[in-house]
Amino acid sequence: MAARLVAAFRCCDLQTRLPWNGCVRQLATQAAHDPSKLRNMALVAHIDSGKTTLTESILLQSHYLSSAGSVDTGSTTTDFLPAERERGITIQSASIPVRWKDWTFNLIDTPGHADFGMEVESASRVVDGAVVLIDAVEGVEAQTKGVWRQLDRYDVKSRILFLNKLDRAGASFRTSMLSVLANRMHPRPMALTLPIASFDPEDYARAEPGIQGLVDLVKWEIWKYSQDGKPSVLALPRNKDELGRTELFPPSHPIIPHLLPARTALLDNLAQVSEGLFDVLLSLSDDPSSYLSVQSSDILPHLRAATLRNDVLPVICGSAFKHIGTELLMNYVGELLPSPSDVESNSKALAHNAPLRMLAWKVGWDKRKGWMTFVRVYSGTLKSQSTVLNASRNQKERISKLLLLYAAEAQEIDSLPFGSVGAVLGLKYTRTGDTLVSVSGGSNASSLRDIIPPPPLMSVSVIPHSHADLQPVEEALTALARTDPSVRIETNEGQLLVHGLGALHLEIVESRLREEWKVNFEFGRRRVSFRECLGSSDVSGVSNSWRTEIGGQPVEIKLNLSVSALEDGEQGDPLWDGNVVLNADGKPIPPGEMHANANDPLAHVAKGISSALSSSPNTTLALSRLCIQLKKIDYPKEVHPSVLAGASAAILRNIVKAAGQGDLMEPYIRLKISVDEGSVGRVVEDLGEHAGEVLDLNAAEEDPEPFVDEGTYIPPSWLSPSTGKAAKGTSSRMRRTILAVAPLSQMLDYSTRLRALSGGHGLFQMENDGFRQVSPQRAMDILRELGRL
Repeated sequence: MAARLVAAFRCCDLQTRLPWNGCVRQLATQAAHDPSKLRNMALVAHIDSGKTTLTESILLQSHYLSSAGSVDTGSTTTDFLPAERERGITIQSASIPVRWKDWTFNLIDTPGHADFGMEVESASRVVDGAVVLIDAVEGVEAQTKGVWRQLDRYDVKSRILFLNKLDRAGASFRTSMLSVLANRMHPRPMALTLPIASFDPEDYARAEPGIQGLVDLVKWEIWKYSQDGKPSVLALPRNKDELGRTELFPPSHPIIPHLLPARTALLDNLAQVSEGLFDVLLSLSDDPSSYLSVQSSDILPHLRAATLRNDVLPVICGSAFKHIGTELLMNYVGELLPSPSDVESNSKALAHNAPLRMLAWKVGWDKRKGWMTFVRVYSGTLKSQSTVLNASRNQKERISKLLLLYAAEAQEIDSLPFGSVGAVLGLKYTRTGDTLVSVSGGSNASSLRDIIPPPPLMSVSVIPHSHADLQPVEEALTALARTDPSVRIETNEGQLLVHGLGALHLEIVESRLREEWKVNFEFGRRRVSFRECLGSSDVSGVSNSWRTEIGGQPVEIKLNLSVSALEDGEQGDPLWDGNVVLNADGKPIPPGEMHANANDPLAHVAKGISSALSSSPNTTLALSRLCIQLKKIDYPKEVHPSVLAGASAAILRNIVKAAGQGDLMEPYIRLKISVDEGSVGRVVEDLGEHAGEVLDLNAAEEDPEPFVDEGTYIPPSWLSPSTGKAAKGTSSRMRRTILAVAPLSQMLDYSTRLRALSGGHGLFQMENDGFRQVSPQRAMDILRELGRL
């Protein structure tokens, strides 16, 4: 990560950045640490929703930059891998501290493409709140729902929605709000701002796209932006009659009569989840202007409490490209999103002398500095030149240096207090998701919640150019897998395989191996990651003993393993790639590397089971949907328990081999395809030819029961003028939406196929739909493809 950040500094014009000594030194040496002023937050969204552009705008408004970079020109601060600049997408998450007023935001810009979901996974684990962006032209998209679920998974309750790109033709505040309800993202989205498309009423009549200002409904202000994005903030009248005569708008401006209803709806909706505000509103007079008299200081405490409870979803709008709405968003991030103190349930962790406890949420590599581990401190204070214990691996680690990373420079600091996010140099054994504690806490310290990588969906063989290149390639792959846990490395019958989350993910892996590690190799043909289930033959006669020689002496090890297939409807453990591994008491056994004591016999047994599950003796495919229970271990106490890894692997392979080849499974994807009426037949026929199944035609949304909009303020469509123009010229019957599922193996080139089928006008979204058993004929085709027939 540091290499990427430092590279960005070198690549960007130094004149675009302001002097550093004031800002950086202040952060690095400030004596008083107030965790209530910290905001650990992520920007998450579907690809091309404007996250990186918003990050640039935030850095500009906070005076971190004197001019903003552009995704189109490859000059942004947080996207500077060569592949990111070439493709114009974010590949790795980037953390950067931002000072805004008296707050410090630890802002994490995340990728939007599903192939880089691991980056969102790790960021979601350590943030306390999130800003979710929606492209106001497209509304809620497939990966919007994907990142929303990831935030749900890690209990990130507090979120702010930013409706971006309202300057574009076709953007709609109304349809974006309705898409939030239709996709069941939140039952109570609450518009805190309204867009002013133009201060000229004629532009509304001509349906001109654009955004020139915002109405802050909470603070009852207008933000009017100049051509260069500089705002002037003007107070709105607090009397209904004066509001109708205000000189802030031309007399015939259509937004004037909607301002009072919008604020009334905001306060009424908030009062439904806030008893204190309800009492305030009850005490108001019957004067229609009374709701305008409520001050923001009386609203914000109730709004913040409701946001922390996830009772409401604050909605702010703007255009990150034009820097419209950025300052308002930053104000509300500070005022509404939680601090580390707000989300910490254990009051002892807030004490100044609390024992150290932190989570490694990301690992990066820098050619000059070596391994860099990004950590979030959950209690206590981490100090430079100290020793900590990796509670996940029972290994002591020496802290060499502590850094705060700013895209242009890494600032060395002496300590990281409670709630902070920073980088550590010198850790040798730590991986993503590990818990680090003070040595005095010992191995009895409980581990923090882990970060679980998504299961791989696609693989490719790696072919070194020569035998001399084999070791450098293997070392580079191991290092890459440490920085990206969603990359899995496997050696199968002498062939080196890399597993990833998709075609683009594997392309980036190939690019990084060449550009960052400078190794010589070629990638073979891509193929998806198939799975094999347990066969149905009798395994009762398989021996539970394994014999070997150690130091010339025969050794016999007995492992009583009960192996069966999971029943339909039983959930597998994602840590075991869809399998379940239990001890004698029926409790789950974690994978080997997750055991606190590396010399625990169960840790070695787990390593052996992992090895056997990674490659079936029948097909060489990874095994899935197995339930394995370890009932008894018997081995000579004079031998090291590491021998149990070989024993458990061999015995499990013998059982799987005796059970015979089971059903095969392959990954499926769920497709949402939007095409013109005339292309529907060709698209449906193509899906049928590629083993796809059409679920629905002309489906507007996947969820049949959207949240109702009762009480939610939904602005009129003309508030975004260009929407009305588009709606008049387009019949809803002109485009059809097709929902389908299909094998991933048949959809690797679907972008090209759909372009040809629809004349270039088709659009599609895809998301993982899990693994499904295949037919006997399809199983024969898979085995033939793998060279097993």
